[in-house]
Amino acid sequence: MPSKKTPTGPREGDQYGFDLSASRGRTIREKMRQVEETADEKGDLKQLGSVVPLPKLSPIKKRLLEGSLEIRTEEPDDLAFSHSIFCQCAMPAAKPDPGVLEWERKQGKATLLIQAGKVQHPKTREWEQMHLPYGPKARLLLLHLNSEAIRRQSNIIPVEDSMTAFFRRLMGRTQDGRQVKMLKTQLAALAAANFRIGIAYDDQHSTQINANVVSTFDLWFEKDEAQRVLWPSSLRLSLDYFDSLTRHAVPLDERAIAILAFSAVALDIYCWLAQRLHRIPVGKTQFVHWPGLQEQFGQEYAEIRFFRRFFKKMLLQVQKAYPEANIDLDRKGMYLRQSPPPVKKALVALPSTKYLELKAEK
Repeated sequence: MPSKKTPTGPREGDQYGFDLSASRGRTIREKMRQVEETADEKGDLKQLGSVVPLPKLSPIKKRLLEGSLEIRTEEPDDLAFSHSIFCQCAMPAAKPDPGVLEWERKQGKATLLIQAGKVQHPKTREWEQMHLPYGPKARLLLLHLNSEAIRRQSNIIPVEDSMTAFFRRLMGRTQDGRQVKMLKTQLAALAAANFRIGIAYDDQHSTQINANVVSTFDLWFEKDEAQRVLWPSSLRLSLDYFDSLTRHAVPLDERAIAILAFSAVALDIYCWLAQRLHRIPVGKTQFVHWPGLQEQFGQEYAEIRFFRRFFKKMLLQVQKAYPEANIDLDRKGMYLRQSPPPVKKALVALPSTKYLELKAEK
């Protein structure tokens, strides 16, 4: 058995113990020299003080960083509003499978049931089955209708002008014909759908509201693909939904909506935290385990480990839009603590419900 070699004495080295005279030191120096020579030949070696270009950011990441900085330093100029039920129970995040015409979500005491509706084609006079409203565009449309109803104190929404201005603010540009067509399809699906809202107070008492969000709307069918896509001039929110909205509106920062506008799940998480965190008692912590988070935000994921990865990515974006959210994640789930709402209460001045009811058009 070979005997272990013992050091004969301290080897000469620098103050950190590196022996630069040994063969290992020479090998390292030679490799470093080779790297420098190769980089110099390629022009990659920069002189001290030279400007190194930053990596290019995608438009979405750039919007996220710029919007996050503005949210941290300035008060919002424009507010958006969601219904508290839609903050807890969201529409489908992705396009449902063909033939799926019903969608249900439960969160706490609230339950939302959405049933896809039908619209009449003006040429054939036949009722055509619409799909369920889904994705970020359906959410943005509903937020816009809610916000206009609150701002105008009326259930009649002038769609054509207000919709164009809204999406220009959110996206930073006017939507092209293809985008407008997709938005209009989602608006038709949203307007035709039937919404049932259930609230269970205890084992013996619950309340159910059966209401369409929209009661009256015009629908345009293009004769050919080249025809300009038209918005309806106006639509009318149902009185039941309008009344409920005025009593359960959740104010949101429109800048946050803008930087999250490309992700349905990020919008859902933001709205959920916006209506929940500020109501948690000071000093208390609420806990939601991972299966509960998956049930609410990721039912399409078969394995929870893939959902965890996706949810963490979305939450990082939401935290840029809602920097004061006091939340933590670990292997068990999510911890929620009392946080300021994304919009200070002093900035929100909602008219009384009674006044809004007088303004509502039947």
